[in-house]
Amino acid sequence: MNRVALVTGAARGIGAAIAARLRRDGYTVIGADRQAAEGCILADVADPTAVQALIEEIDASHGRLDALVCNAGFMIRKGIEELSLAEWSSVLATNLTSTFLLVKQALPLLRAARGAVVTIASTRAHQSEPDTECYAASKGGLVALTHALAASLGPEVRVNCISPGWIDTSNSTLSLEDHAQHFTGRVGVPNDIAGMAAYLLGPEAGFITGAEFIIDGGMTRKMIYVP
Repeated sequence: MNRVALVTGAARGIGAAIAARLRRDGYTVIGADRQAAEGCILADVADPTAVQALIEEIDASHGRLDALVCNAGFMIRKGIEELSLAEWSSVLATNLTSTFLLVKQALPLLRAARGAVVTIASTRAHQSEPDTECYAASKGGLVALTHALAASLGPEVRVNCISPGWIDTSNSTLSLEDHAQHFTGRVGVPNDIAGMAAYLLGPEAGFITGAEFIIDGGMTRKMIYVP
């Protein structure tokens, strides 16, 4: 059986790593992104028309969808006094509403395949820096949407969430202090998330749904005192 997966935000970073891992695991992977990239369909998943066309193309070309990874997202870091409603809405549309649109459109295919959905939220659903209101709200909403979908779509479709911490998606130069502050002694890399996504989509995770998996090197469990 040839399993089919759709990964959004697959042009780079975590999405690209998940797509590559699923291909190695034997999936036929359709990547979608609003940025051009090899192996990706150009699609803005915040646009209902684009989502409908994307799922219809998968249905016509493959006739099934076993796995959906809702990874597309971006941040606008701006003080709330300067943040416009249009900017707020654009982040919420891509980071949160796109999952609603994708699951709604793909649900007949996912049910037929007894498939699984993985959403990619963030530890910023639980902790924040200044000037990240729209991003934090979108990721917190995604955690809640995940368990609501799990309740509604089971037992045919499982839905789980991964909340990454600091994941180096740009091969940037990091300091020893950057790495050492994590319990694991290092900053995360995209493959750390890809491995968990592959597990949650597979048969060994058949009793897991509605769950959030925080992958952050232990940072959200770290007690910090300021002298």
